[in-house]
Amino acid sequence: MLRVIITCEHGGNQVPDAYAGLFQDRQDLLGSHRGYDIGALELFQDLKTLGNKSFYAETTRLLVELNRSPHHRHLFSAVTRELPQNEQKHIVQTYYFPYRDQVEHLIHDFVMAGRQVLHLSVHTFTPVLEGAERQTDIGLLYDPKRTLEQSFCRAWKKQLQQEEASLQVRFNYPYLGIADGFPTYLRRKFTEGQYAGVELEVNQKYPLGDRGAWARVRGAIRESLSKTLASFKSGEQ
Repeated sequence: MLRVIITCEHGGNQVPDAYAGLFQDRQDLLGSHRGYDIGALELFQDLKTLGNKSFYAETTRLLVELNRSPHHRHLFSAVTRELPQNEQKHIVQTYYFPYRDQVEHLIHDFVMAGRQVLHLSVHTFTPVLEGAERQTDIGLLYDPKRTLEQSFCRAWKKQLQQEEASLQVRFNYPYLGIADGFPTYLRRKFTEGQYAGVELEVNQKYPLGDRGAWARVRGAIRESLSKTLASFKSGEQ
């Protein structure tokens, strides 16, 4: 039976008191898309009840990047990259591994109980990056070599467009599903039969814009996800 885990790695831009000095003159950076995924936590709160278990983090990604593998060159931002190695180790042990380990351990427990896990990681993306406008409303990121991930995303896109036909939905955009991220790391830990990882990316023009439009988008995402999950759990997909 399918078990669903919903996570949000970039839910906030909070700075632990011990590191407040590093960000004293960086409030604009903290409030930007580089500090956190704007609107992601609000969306996550709408979706979390559709899962068997949910996890979220509110510490800014500028302290340590929860959506990067342990040895990735962008694990630390420009703000923390030059910190002494022992301080970086402390940050990783305090804020990085506790979050990621709890998710990985739960997946392991489900797998050991004979369950297959679908992991949905909730994100948002900036509408314009380095002068280029992103050409989608919603991105569904997955590994094309993993059958369940691909079939789930195709079914979800179909449901999304039935709920809100005006939404542009693209696969593996604005990022590739196989690029370094938490689901990519977890795919290396678990087989295709044990784990499927999907990343939801929503354009920040919605949480930054009209509240009514943002509410409609969130509603369409929740309703379509609910229907898609029900279909997959019943084996009707």
